Parts: sequence; C-alpha cells; structure tokens
Amino acid sequence: MGAVTELASQVGTRAACQALRMPRASYYRDRRKTVVPEGTASRPSPARSLGPAEQETVMARLHEERFQDRSPAAVYATLLDEGEYLCSIRSMYRLLRRNGESRERRDQLTHPPYKKPELLATASNQLWSWDITKLLGPAKWTYFYLYVILDVFSRYVTGWMIAMRESAELAKRLIEESCVKQNIQPGQLTLHADRGTSMSSRSVAFLLADLGVTKTHSRPHVSNDNPYSESQFRTLKYRPEFPDRFGCIQDSRAFCQGFFRWYNEEHRHSGLALLTPAMVHYGQTARILEQRQTVLDVAYQAHPERFVRQAPKHLSVPTEVWINKPPNVENKTQ
Repeated sequence: MGAVTELASQVGTRAACQALRMPRASYYRDRRKTVVPEGTASRPSPARSLGPAEQETVMARLHEERFQDRSPAAVYATLLDEGEYLCSIRSMYRLLRRNGESRERRDQLTHPPYKKPELLATASNQLWSWDITKLLGPAKWTYFYLYVILDVFSRYVTGWMIAMRESAELAKRLIEESCVKQNIQPGQLTLHADRGTSMSSRSVAFLLADLGVTKTHSRPHVSNDNPYSESQFRTLKYRPEFPDRFGCIQDSRAFCQGFFRWYNEEHRHSGLALLTPAMVHYGQTARILEQRQTVLDVAYQAHPERFVRQAPKHLSVPTEVWINKPPNVENKTQ
C-alpha cells in the first residue's frame, strides 16, 4: 500500500497500480481503511445530514412496539399517512446498520433442532426401517406405491405391499402384520422412517405405541438418515428386468413377488459377507461360515503355494450395524 501511494504521487494512480500489478479497486479500498493521522482534519458532516437529536428520534420511532417488526419502507409509509416525515427510507436503513440492527426485522419461523438419529442393531428384529417409493404406471402421471419394511441388521424384507395410494391406514396394516409375522414383543423393536405424511401420522404412532415399538425419524431432507431403505430401492430399480412402466397394479405385484423372493433368499449381499438376508435373519450364519472355512482349508492344504501371504479365511459378518455411527466407535465383525 505504501509503495503504491508513493509511486502514485509521481506517475499517477493508474500507472502505479499497473506497474505494481495491484487492482485499483483494492488500492482505493485499502486507502479508505487507513486510519486518519492524529491532527488531520476529518471529513465534515454534510449539511443535509440528520443531527444527533433527529437520529435519536428516528431510532425511537423504529423501536416502537408497532414498528419493531416492520421494514423501514413500511414505517416510512405509515408515518407519511399519519402526516409525519422524519427522513428517507435509505436514511432509516443507514441508521439501523450503524446500530447493528440491519437484519430481518419481521418475526421469523424458528424450526426446532432435529437430533441426528444414532441407531444400533446387533441382531435381527431389533431395528427396522421402512419407506415408500413410486413405481411408474401405464400412463404419464400414474403411479403405484410400494411400501417396504426392512430389517437393518440382516437386510431381510419383513413386509411389503403395493397400493394405489400412499395412506397411513395401509402403512399401519402392513406394520401390524409384519410385527405379528415376526413375533415382535413389546420393547423389542425400533422402527425408523423418514418424515413423510404416512410415516409421521398419528394413526401409525398410536399403533406403534400399542405394539410397544419405539419409533424414530430421519432429519428433514437428509436421505443418509435412512440409508438401508434407500439402498434397497436402488437394488430394486437397477435390476435388468425392472420395466420402465408397469401395465397395471397386478403386474407390479407379480414383479415384486419374484424380486423380494430373490432378494431375501438368493441375493448374496456384499455387506453380509456374501450371505443372503434370510441366512442372517434366521441365524444360519455360524453354520454356513464354518462350512465355507472347511472348504477353504481343504483348498489350502491341496495348493498352499496359491495363497501367498496366509491361509484363506472366510469373509466376516458385522456383529453390529449402525444408522449414523457415532465417531470413535469401531466396527465389530465375526
């Protein structure tokens, strides 16, 4: 800054800024910020500016109860209608900014803080998540609604339904039937969902209270709070046989019957050590992993040279599954 100022006094501001590769806007901005040396005359106040008493009067008006949540433009117009003129709208804004009050003056809606759900499952039927997705119908703007309840620990689909509409009563019926089918006891299960109208409805909340099921919800507009249901829907819609549209609701139900049978009983899930959800859900993990290890041991004994670093071991299955795992918590596997 000093070098530019010194050179500018000799060759001019533009030439000095070009020579020192400094934008002129930056030079002028820095010069305005420079403290005026003691003894130097400050810029005189314009003759048309408001005096201290007038400024206090304007601020007092803006602080009146009837004006405290109104914009300066509204205050200005109201006072004019009442036959009073204090200053321009711009002057009101200038005084408010000088006093640190140039924010939104109107009452604002305050959203409650939403806590991030941190949910843990260490066995089947401890934590379920559920969601609803749309399936395209035969014509534009027509949909069928697929309801799916998923066990987070095993990824096993414990219940599903396709309907013509999204309804809390239909969701209530599906949840109740799934709990009966899985023999859910009071206090055993937590049911997680997003904040859709059906998920947050009173009828569903009352049903869960009667069943002794704890309900939790995702934060608004945070899809990562319900990742397992979202991932399951992706698996469904990325299947090669998934159609662009379904001709009727019977077609969609027939397709989903085959898909969920495959998903539960045949799909080798990468997050479950390539076991199927049914194997994990119904406690067959230990037996199958032991059998796999026996096969690997025989292969190692036959050709140890093919395994360079160590004897082969089967993949491990997580013993705990989180939705939003807290920091500094290690994953456990078996």
